Amino acid sequence: MSENIMEAFFEMKKINKYYHMGEEDVHVLKDVDLTVREGEYLSVLGPSGSGKSTLMNIIGCLDVASEGSYTLHGVPIEDLTDVELAHLRSREIGFIFQNSQLLPRLNAQKNVELPLIYAGVAPKERHKRAQAMLERVGLADRMDHYPNQLSGGQQQRVAIARALVGNPTILLADEPTGALDQKTGAQVMDLFAELNREGRTIIMITHDMHIAAHAKRVVHIIDGVLTEGGETADA
Repeated sequence: MSENIMEAFFEMKKINKYYHMGEEDVHVLKDVDLTVREGEYLSVLGPSGSGKSTLMNIIGCLDVASEGSYTLHGVPIEDLTDVELAHLRSREIGFIFQNSQLLPRLNAQKNVELPLIYAGVAPKERHKRAQAMLERVGLADRMDHYPNQLSGGQQQRVAIARALVGNPTILLADEPTGALDQKTGAQVMDLFAELNREGRTIIMITHDMHIAAHAKRVVHIIDGVLTEGGETADA
């Protein structure tokens, strides 16, 4: 999909992030510029300590920049209160983590329903939407299973369904295959590719260049500096 037919709805300009460590300011992100267009599949590739987790937290509205501007759908993030940030996260961002972070006492369907409960969706509607999402990720026959009854790959698929159920603008995935074996990780990557073909915008944070190569575009972050890596061979 070429840039001229995609809407730029996510833009960071001159993002800097400092952390106060005793009497010292640690400069974690340095003049980061990043534009993501609707329907993109982007990987942010960097080693441990590069600043990629800090960048992910700012993208996901879990943290705010020390300097610079970040707009999402034209909304300046730095102007929002904590309550407004929480509301924006629930509406715009679907999170997928390295460990699926499912609640062990809830079955697959109930885990997927959780974001809808927090959003105040009525029980009948949230049951319907959770079931549809579990079917979408190939787990129609696992809805009543608890996390300890599911494989690692199945647990991650439940987590993906949970991230999708609120129909977010962006799927933000942090090392989504880090806890999986190679074969299961490849299956999760195949699902991401399918979701992207359907028009989902995906931003994936990873240290693994082989995983990053599944995205259509890769940017690199080292010592807090973000550089374009270009399009991948499959883009």
